[in-house]
Amino acid sequence: MNKVFIATSLDGYIADENGNIDWLDTFPEINTVDTGYHSFIEEVDGLLMGRATFEKVSSFDIEWPYKKPVFVLSNTWTELQGKFSKDAVLVNGTIKEVLEYIHKQGYKRLYVDGGSLIQGLLKEDLIDEMVITVIPILLGGGIPLFGELSKKLIFECKESKLFLGAIVQNRFVRKRT
Repeated sequence: MNKVFIATSLDGYIADENGNIDWLDTFPEINTVDTGYHSFIEEVDGLLMGRATFEKVSSFDIEWPYKKPVFVLSNTWTELQGKFSKDAVLVNGTIKEVLEYIHKQGYKRLYVDGGSLIQGLLKEDLIDEMVITVIPILLGGGIPLFGELSKKLIFECKESKLFLGAIVQNRFVRKRT
């Protein structure tokens, strides 16, 4: 099972045109509200993130934020780089090869993070659930959450929540026939 927990702008971007995510703090009080991240992370065995996401996390002035195993997908790196290089495992190959490797390690319920990675899994119809928190700001450009697909994918909205009278979070589950 592959799950997404991510925030987007109202126009569907996960980062601005410079790759920045400071717009997430448009409503800083959201950081004082339980948006379900901690319960979400308890439901997964590990995390699979893209290289750019790993680089972004590495750029923050924080301690390593994950308590579950983290796999970083990059087909350009031969080793992890940055201050957290010892905290994660580099994986490369096709998405299906990477998932097969991770599953053989015993991690079957994955939190998937990173725009290109999410788009790649969606192209392969390998996302089972998405929790998308929409911050009501229009960025007008940047890194989109979604890209082109070869077929339509139907998801059911299982839950919607409103935070601070402004931020909407929807939980979608893939409807398979």
